[in-house]
Amino acid sequence: MDKTTRLIRLKEVMNRTGYSRSWIYELIKVHEFPTQIQLGPRAIAFIESEIDEWINDKIYYSRNKAA
Repeated sequence: MDKTTRLIRLKEVMNRTGYSRSWIYELIKVHEFPTQIQLGPRAIAFIESEIDEWINDKIYYSRNKAA
């Protein structure tokens, strides 16, 4: 992790993806979404760049699947 790595909380991930908390956890369980990191006993976060990459991949594949 470098100095520019930013962590975002689940609420922000939900806002960016439009997915519910339970759907995000389902996708993580089947290895189709970036995994969270543990910040403390009851706090998690996601690496922003991994979420951004996942979103960009979704956009790319949805626009290029017909090509």
